Amino acid sequence: MFRLDGRVALVTGSSRGIGRATAERLAGQGAHVLVHYASNESAAREVEAGIVAAGGSAEVVCFDVADASRTEATIAEAAKRAGRLDILVASAGVAFDGLLLRLKPEDIDRTFAVNVGGAMTCARAATRVMMRARWGRVVFLSSVVGETGNAGQAAYAASKAALLGLAKSLAREYASRAITVNAVAPGWIDTDMTRGLSPEQLDAMRSRVPLDRAGTPADVAAAIAYLCSEEAGYVTGQVLRVNGGMYM
Repeated sequence: MFRLDGRVALVTGSSRGIGRATAERLAGQGAHVLVHYASNESAAREVEAGIVAAGGSAEVVCFDVADASRTEATIAEAAKRAGRLDILVASAGVAFDGLLLRLKPEDIDRTFAVNVGGAMTCARAATRVMMRARWGRVVFLSSVVGETGNAGQAAYAASKAALLGLAKSLAREYASRAITVNAVAPGWIDTDMTRGLSPEQLDAMRSRVPLDRAGTPADVAAAIAYLCSEEAGYVTGQVLRVNGGMYM
């Protein structure tokens, strides 16, 4: 089940965290994975090498998703080189936490340029290829705070909420071409972004999760892999929550 043999997948932000776990999962299911990074080439090369060592297929691509022209050109070139592009997982993102009154305008701008603008640019470039093939899978990485809000994360939560509207809109636009578009909304996941929390913050977070633990990048990657599969062909415009029951 959920095999992706012969498929080509681009996973943005795949040099670490959930993006890395997703790249490894999709490669393990047979896809040729384009491992994307913006600044940390060594980490991306490590992901590529790990996939190949495990018997998978991967190559590295580099661009800043906020740079629309370079993003579109690089994706077009990669798709031409691979002969196709079947799957886009838009997981590249940034977070600038702080009360709204203390956020710098440039931090707000960067949040939306990467988290929203970058996702839209990647989707536009990828679906050009998918439309010709009349098959595709697009998955946006949102967040539980995009649905619930969170004090001190106004810009981040707003950007993640925007991805839900984007997924639903594109699901309607591309359904006639057999391209599905969905979002995954993780909750508390053990990543670099959450490991800096204090013990008190971690205890408070755990108290909100019925399953009484943090999720792992692999938990989220499994959900994304399902949405990328042939078996999920009748699932579109949905938000798949991977949050241990934090928000129902």
